[in-house]
Amino acid sequence: MSETGTRQGRSPVFSLALTLVGAFLLYLAVPNIGPVVRAARADGVPGVFTAESVSCISHPGHESCSWSGDFLSTDGTIRRTGITLYGADRDMLRPGQRTPAVDIGRESRVYGPGGSNEWVFTALLLLAGLAVMLFPYVRPLRRLLRPAAPSREMAVPGGPGR
Repeated sequence: MSETGTRQGRSPVFSLALTLVGAFLLYLAVPNIGPVVRAARADGVPGVFTAESVSCISHPGHESCSWSGDFLSTDGTIRRTGITLYGADRDMLRPGQRTPAVDIGRESRVYGPGGSNEWVFTALLLLAGLAVMLFPYVRPLRRLLRPAAPSREMAVPGGPGR
């Protein structure tokens, strides 16, 4: 405890550890900002995805499926094979069925023309990284920005200056 009865500051090792964890979260999030924004807006090369097969993984309470197949751009210049369609569930397609898709440049997937919600996870990861990284420095910053308390002499009625 200090003279004012408040807790002492955090350990420098703890602050450094939080800073490193926050920096790592930012390292994971920042490179994905461009692709998730393009995916959210379906901003890419339009074309057609032809479904070949579906693979599903069962988790407690839900099932996650993805369709694999081929993508061909509308102008015929881009052909990608063995690619997945983001957000397609088990019952959405049948083998051989074609559906509109957009290639935003991701290595292994294309997206429906309605875009995706991947940006939500990236935004949360970005905010978490910033919060964890800045947390150790908020309290010291608040102390620096807090206005100085008035002196006791000025607060006493009839004190000096009369």
